[in-house]
Amino acid sequence: MPPKPPRRGGAAARSQRDSPESGSSGTPPPPAAPRLEIGETDFLVLCDVLKVSNNVKEKAWKTYQSLSSADGSLAYDKKKKETWGVCIFIASIDLDEMTFTFTELLKSISISVCIFFQFLKEVDVNMDTVSTKVDSTVSRLKKKYDVLLALYHKFERTCGLIYVEQPSSEISAELNSVLVLKNYWITFLLAKGKVLQMEDDLVISFQLLLCVLDYFIKLSPPAMLKEPYKSAVSAVNGSTRTPRRGQNRNTRTSKQIDTDTKVIEVLCKEHDCNLDEVKNVYFTSFIPFLNSIGVVASNGLPEVEVLSRQYEELYLKSKDIDARLFLDRDATLQPDLIACSQLERTPRKNSPEEELNIMLPQTPVRAAMNTIQQLMVILNSATDKPSDTLISYFNNCTVNPKESILKRVENLGHVFKKKFAEAVGQGCAEIGSQRYKLGVRLYYRVMESMLKSEEERLSVHNFSKLLNDNIFHTSLLACAVEVVMATYGRNASQNDGTTAETDLSFPWILNVFDLKAFDFYKVIESFIKAEPSLTRDMIKHLERCEHRIMESLAWQSDSPLFDLIKQSKEREGQADQPEPASTLNLPLQHNHTAADLYLSPVRSPKKKASGPPLNATSTPDAQVTVTSQTQKPQKSTSLSLFYKKVYRLAYLRLHTLFYRLLSEHPDLEPLIWTLFQHTLQNEYELMRDRHLDQIMMCSMYGICKVKNVDLRFKIIVSAYKELPNTNQETFKRVLIREEQYDSIIVFYNLVFMQKLKTNILQYASNRPPTLSPIPHIPRSPYQFSNSPRRVPAGNNIYISPLKSPYKFSDGFQSPTKMTPRSRILVSIGESFGTSEKFQKINQMVCNSDCQLKRSAEVSTAPKPLKRLRFDIEGQDEADGSKHLPQESKFQQKLAEMTSTRTRMQKQKLNDGNDTSASEEK
Repeated sequence: MPPKPPRRGGAAARSQRDSPESGSSGTPPPPAAPRLEIGETDFLVLCDVLKVSNNVKEKAWKTYQSLSSADGSLAYDKKKKETWGVCIFIASIDLDEMTFTFTELLKSISISVCIFFQFLKEVDVNMDTVSTKVDSTVSRLKKKYDVLLALYHKFERTCGLIYVEQPSSEISAELNSVLVLKNYWITFLLAKGKVLQMEDDLVISFQLLLCVLDYFIKLSPPAMLKEPYKSAVSAVNGSTRTPRRGQNRNTRTSKQIDTDTKVIEVLCKEHDCNLDEVKNVYFTSFIPFLNSIGVVASNGLPEVEVLSRQYEELYLKSKDIDARLFLDRDATLQPDLIACSQLERTPRKNSPEEELNIMLPQTPVRAAMNTIQQLMVILNSATDKPSDTLISYFNNCTVNPKESILKRVENLGHVFKKKFAEAVGQGCAEIGSQRYKLGVRLYYRVMESMLKSEEERLSVHNFSKLLNDNIFHTSLLACAVEVVMATYGRNASQNDGTTAETDLSFPWILNVFDLKAFDFYKVIESFIKAEPSLTRDMIKHLERCEHRIMESLAWQSDSPLFDLIKQSKEREGQADQPEPASTLNLPLQHNHTAADLYLSPVRSPKKKASGPPLNATSTPDAQVTVTSQTQKPQKSTSLSLFYKKVYRLAYLRLHTLFYRLLSEHPDLEPLIWTLFQHTLQNEYELMRDRHLDQIMMCSMYGICKVKNVDLRFKIIVSAYKELPNTNQETFKRVLIREEQYDSIIVFYNLVFMQKLKTNILQYASNRPPTLSPIPHIPRSPYQFSNSPRRVPAGNNIYISPLKSPYKFSDGFQSPTKMTPRSRILVSIGESFGTSEKFQKINQMVCNSDCQLKRSAEVSTAPKPLKRLRFDIEGQDEADGSKHLPQESKFQQKLAEMTSTRTRMQKQKLNDGNDTSASEEK
């Protein structure tokens, strides 16, 4: 018979209140506080199964009681066991007393990983139910599960392509498909656990899986294998005769298996992997792993039971997911139906004759490999040394920067390799070196492009100050390496539109290079303009990095931003105004360059300071204090642009949240924005070590409070959690005072309201403050239009940027998706296929006779394209290029379309006014 329910904890609460912390009362304390009474036997049974401590048991029960007393508690009553499991999980993490693995918890409450994560999200009805510590643990578990799920699906499909379904009777019964799969998968899990410290790295994990497959394929009888693996193994053996297992094992040598690359070459080709990278993983990580577990290559197949026991030790130590259960299709590891259907629909290779009318979703592994291949196409022609063109720029400098540039690249390379190995695994140091070298290639490539643009813009050849600026070079190199890291760091869950961070995600690179976020922000826009081959995903990633800097990273205590703001207050007529509000409704110009920002305010149009010149390796923004006492500090271009961008980002986020919550009160938006903007401009110290969204939510709550609009903080937070790119730590952990953090409600009451009480109360009076202008919101300067551009004349010919995802073959990009979905579709660079298709296109092109009118641009913008002409032999009005007489008309028109598309994209990136009529069409 279960014990009686407690009387809502009254006695326990009184006992805790009455018990003194010191012996001041004169009476000895009671021997022990009374235990919390728990009125559910099944709950106690579950605790016993999971072997939890009394502390965890009591905290979990209190959490359950708080959920039961909340609104909508009926749902938790119907799912008591699941709710108990979630509460025990929360309590165990918060108290650091995990006595069970995550898989054991799932099995004890009969729930899958996906449903558990979703239920945990629903349980967090109050901001204090799930701590940031629990959030962090759940995030790690989810990323690991996503990677394992993606890899297992890929593993199953790949094995199906390697092995025959019914091998000949000569093959030993020990080599049946079930045993093969089990042996391969457990070996991979053990290798992954021992080699990688960062187990959510999808790319290295997949490369390691290919190494495991290569190892076992070489040990497999050719009769078990399909082509092209059968031929590769037969070539290694020197004979196509099917050997018995014992003979096959004994005739191999460790040297043969370790050095032969025929099988790994086939695997890399079939999966579009870089052979050098996979071989690097094989020799620096996989072979040492085999040696560490006592498996010699010539000894053949390892014993499954031995490997399984070793993996179990790792699993019990990590207390997370038992990935061996994927082999059994265990219910706890099954994804939800939507995710499963997406994973199953893998795009297959299309023959050149097939029409690409249907785009099937990509698997995470395929998406990751294609993204890497796109980067490789960009960097194939680049080198990891300065080009002759760059050397000539260096020689033109007053102080030649070549030696300092090379030395900096070398030194940062050593630092990067060390930090990469610490984060990923000591056996992966060479992998870090490979990725850094790719970043160096991109660094030199973009630097050259930037200097060419500056030379055209300014008609100068001496860039000594810029090229001798240490912060500029460190920022540019960090941006290049970040592009590489983000390309390789694509997470398994990014296919569903979410952004999952890993240990190497931004701002990791800033810590490695000891670089301030505010300095890094200066290079982002110029970097994107200088490298037109960046994929849409990479442009979006860099834009998100810029947003994170504006939201919080630039507002950290050690940021140079606060010094610049302080200096801006010293300027005449600009006290407390880093950027006047009057400029908000003006279009944001994008005609600045990295040189303008890094050499600001030296390149300001105002007269030069009378103080000493800047040192070649100094940070100019921080050097304005060298001016004489009679010369006022000049306005910082980088600070002005930063504030303009912050204002626009702040309003966009406010506008999005406002219409989720207060669309019935449109009159409140300008009031909230005015308070928000006033805080950023005049009370910017509130942003120190805090987040832009914290000020936004407090501004919204404060205005609703004085205007008597019922909007609780809980509702604001619930809506905020649904916005893109948000983190629960933003509202759960806010700085109150030095090293003291609490929820956003506490921040509002103790800090925000105390600082702005007088200002907030003005909005309730008859004479409210003057409203701030609504910022002019242009389209992003980084994104191309989603719609293809139509060539007029009614022939339905479109020019469109090649969209990802790609399927790469023989070094050319061939699309698996492009807009518009048409019956005649051509990608520049792909195999042309049948001639009939192109005869139709040629006929369509020849029949067009039109001019493309473009609207007038502002005088500072580049000269616009006047027309596209497809009716003049040998010339394109867009670029005046000449064609060889032997080229066919179709080849000429195809080249013209390519040239035009490139010019249109480049002009759009350099366009200083995003609101022109041509941009809005």
